[in-house]
Amino acid sequence: MIALLLLFFLALGAGVLSGIVGTGSSLIMLPVLVTLYGPRIAVPVMAIASLFGNIGRVIAWWHEIRWRPVFAYSLAGVPAAVLGAHTLLTISPATVDVFLAAFFLAMIPLRRLIRRSNLHLNLWHMSFAGAIVGFLTGFVLSTGPLSVPVFTGYGMSGGAFLGSEAASAILLYAGKLGTFGVSGVLAPPVITLGLAIGIALLAGSMIAKRLVQRLQMHTFELLIDAVLVAGAAGMILSLK
Repeated sequence: MIALLLLFFLALGAGVLSGIVGTGSSLIMLPVLVTLYGPRIAVPVMAIASLFGNIGRVIAWWHEIRWRPVFAYSLAGVPAAVLGAHTLLTISPATVDVFLAAFFLAMIPLRRLIRRSNLHLNLWHMSFAGAIVGFLTGFVLSTGPLSVPVFTGYGMSGGAFLGSEAASAILLYAGKLGTFGVSGVLAPPVITLGLAIGIALLAGSMIAKRLVQRLQMHTFELLIDAVLVAGAAGMILSLK
């Protein structure tokens, strides 16, 4: 019970961070959950929780969401997420740990490279990016730092970015959770833990709305890099 309470408050803080920068909750929570429960339980738990966290951002920024790029991104992203989830369920937990750690660290220079290329994306680009990020979302769960330059490259910022990125993430996570459900991964304890963390993420996302306008870009970049490094370190420490 105490462990669940501590996870709830950690998730509340992670939800605030995610609500401010558009990513970060999974990068904070996933290594902790992997350490406690292993990746085969941690990933579906975090998928349920992330669904709720993104619902919080959609509620907060509903009137600013741009639905055309959301659907273009998700049209290819959802089936790709299903494929990624199937891939995740067929490999060993240790391989997942190593891949997650490497992926988190690789995103630090990769997202900077994407941002410096000064992308100007159209709907076709959004669909192509959705397929790539969708597969990675199904496989490694936390791809927020990659979706950030995709949606900002379409010309979004502030509430439009936060709401639109969250709306697309909900659709991708729904596809992933459907795969987990069919595979029998979503046992009652997994659902209960996912809901508890998800409610905290949702509340954190709602709290963060008041802080978004105060965040400077430099601080935004440092926050993402910090959670990426912390996430990678957590995955490495969880290796047995």
